[in-house]
Amino acid sequence: MFEFSGVALVIVALVVASFRILREYERGVVFMLGRFWKVKGPGLVVVIPGVQQMVRVDLRTVVLDVPTQDVISRDNVSVKVNAVVYLRVIDPQKAVIEVEDFLNATSQLAQTTLRAVLGKHELDEMLAERERLNLDIQQALDTQTDAWGIKVANVEIKHVDIDESMVRAIAKQAEAERERRAKVIHAEGELQASEKLLQAAQILARQPEAMQLRYLQTLAGIAGDKTNTIIFPVPGDFMELLTRQKLPGGGAKSPA
Repeated sequence: MFEFSGVALVIVALVVASFRILREYERGVVFMLGRFWKVKGPGLVVVIPGVQQMVRVDLRTVVLDVPTQDVISRDNVSVKVNAVVYLRVIDPQKAVIEVEDFLNATSQLAQTTLRAVLGKHELDEMLAERERLNLDIQQALDTQTDAWGIKVANVEIKHVDIDESMVRAIAKQAEAERERRAKVIHAEGELQASEKLLQAAQILARQPEAMQLRYLQTLAGIAGDKTNTIIFPVPGDFMELLTRQKLPGGGAKSPA
């Protein structure tokens, strides 16, 4: 009776051990006597003890932090760069069979790809074109991890750290660039102003009346300030007109 109870307990234990419950985001890769059989789940899964083995695979997106990498840019600047990778399993069979530890393998691959891709670009591109670099790294990773059943959804460069001496050099470069732009803008303004002045001089030369109007406008403008001392120049034509006027006593000055 005791032996029968022991056998019954063993059978019950084996039956209980054969039942596995997989969540909605889990899949079970089942092997039959060491050979791949099928992918099961989610829900209740029966696994024959001693004959079948099951490996759980999580299908949720995993956030993988890429350690800081020393990168030499194309213009020979040393920077420290770290990134984050978003990936998920799309083929549980490949993720278990094709690679031993897909998370560690993807992490190592992300480190080498980060150095390889960023090393082809200059420092200015690393700082100003992160979106394009993120896409380049993501595509390079996704191409290589496809054989493992892994989908790299996104890659984000988090930090690009530069040496203090290089920061000062970049600041000087930016200051010099601002001064250059300011000089160019000033020169362009002088050029445009000289062109407009030349056009105005040509118009005034063709139209003497316009010159007289401009002369009167200038006088009116400076006459408004009482603190100014105005020396009024008299045109030669006006002086000649005065000499032609009658002299006192009814006489008139004959023209020279």
